[in-house]
Amino acid sequence: MRHNFRNLSIKWKIFTYFIVLTVILLALLWILQICYLESFYKLIKQKEADVAVTEVVGLLEENNDADDVDEELDTIAADSNLSLLVCDMEGQSLYGVSYLPTSRLVNIPESIFQKYVSQAEADGGSTIISFKGNHENQDEFGSQHTEEGLSGTFSDDNIPAEISEKKENDSFEMNSGSNGMYENILYVNIVNVNGEDLVVLVHSLLSPVDATVNTLRILLAWITIAMVIIALFIAWLLSKSVSKSIISVNESAKELAKGNFDVKFEGNDYREIGQLTDTLNYAAEELGKSEGFRRELIANVSHDLRTPLTMIRAYSEVMRDLPDENTPENVQVIIDEADRLTNLVNDMLDISKLEAGVLEINLSVFNLTEKIRCVLERYNKLRENEGYEIVFESDQLVYVEADEYKIYQVLYNFVNNAINYTGDDKKVIVRQKVNPGYVRIEVRDSGVGIEQDQLPYVWNRYYKVDKTHKRAVMGTGLGLSIVKNILDLHSAKYGVESEVGKGSTFWFELLTTQPPKEEK
Repeated sequence: MRHNFRNLSIKWKIFTYFIVLTVILLALLWILQICYLESFYKLIKQKEADVAVTEVVGLLEENNDADDVDEELDTIAADSNLSLLVCDMEGQSLYGVSYLPTSRLVNIPESIFQKYVSQAEADGGSTIISFKGNHENQDEFGSQHTEEGLSGTFSDDNIPAEISEKKENDSFEMNSGSNGMYENILYVNIVNVNGEDLVVLVHSLLSPVDATVNTLRILLAWITIAMVIIALFIAWLLSKSVSKSIISVNESAKELAKGNFDVKFEGNDYREIGQLTDTLNYAAEELGKSEGFRRELIANVSHDLRTPLTMIRAYSEVMRDLPDENTPENVQVIIDEADRLTNLVNDMLDISKLEAGVLEINLSVFNLTEKIRCVLERYNKLRENEGYEIVFESDQLVYVEADEYKIYQVLYNFVNNAINYTGDDKKVIVRQKVNPGYVRIEVRDSGVGIEQDQLPYVWNRYYKVDKTHKRAVMGTGLGLSIVKNILDLHSAKYGVESEVGKGSTFWFELLTTQPPKEEK
């Protein structure tokens, strides 16, 4: 059952939850209004009587004016529909007021009064007495009776002594279970007012609630029918509204899973769904870019592998078929192309290790200035044969603590990248700027520059701002990606500054250190 519920769509789950909530609310309404209505009613009436007793005691303690006390007692009894009686310990009435038509509390027989006072004393000064009596045929004090063997109506003048005595003794203890019997509550409190013990009696009548319950039952039946209909409609409307955007997002996600990175996620009905669609649209865009980079990577690697392999095969066949072509120059071409293949494989292995975090750095103190000069010497033939101008600007020697070979790779890739992208003047400038505590290396070209929105992507593998740029003279196309990972490994700062039409400047910074003792 649980498994089947888990497989329900969100629309039907919301619908089910809303219906269950409605059923629970209706059940609570029926239970509280029908089953416990009488209990709540009794608690409320008892609370009213408790408050009345407290107010009467406070009134007696604060006010000695009989007229004022009578007026206040009348107000208290009227507000709560009660009968009130204040007596001394002998049963002498001091104040009395009744708002119950059937109550004869103010005429309570002395024997019954003394009985209740004794019970209150035994209970610690206060007691509560409950009994039932019919307000038409059986009231508390001397109403009409129909006793076993005796029937008829008696007046106060002709009531036989045995009936009068029985009536007096049973006046508050009649518990007839017949229909039409009202439940009564009598509070008896012994209080001390200004050094004198007084008895406060409060009589409250609990009206039967059967008629009210029947009325409420019919009313709740109609309310239940109306609420179920309304709940069904709202649940359907709500579930459809909430699920609409989610279903749309799910369908778009399926398209994304199939490789359609141009899919657009739509749904702004709710803030969370709007945020989800924004995130998924961003993810689809980034996946599309990654897919484009992957295809370009395959194309470039294939190109970089095919070109040297083609040249190696061609020169080898020429040397095999034409003995005169077996010259040192042709052999050197084969060696150079084999080196290019080796460099490509090594670069791909390096970047894989760097991105996997398994390549460690070997720190040592070395002369960064001399290392830059060493890198630039590799381009002497390029200067001589193709007219490139590579300028190195430096005013002092600088020592750093880093991985010497990897920083060499960084310098080589920056310079090689600048040569590939420099302008018609074929000029590349390498600057060494020494600052307190660190050195900044800048490599600037005079090419077409890079758009600002493209700058964050130049560090990606095989990313090309200009798709038609010439193939690297001595590189593999993975240079800047290798640079990024090496500098991240050194926790170094790096970046690129560019302006369209004015060239680009790639830079990085390393902390400086003192030279080794043997070089001082």
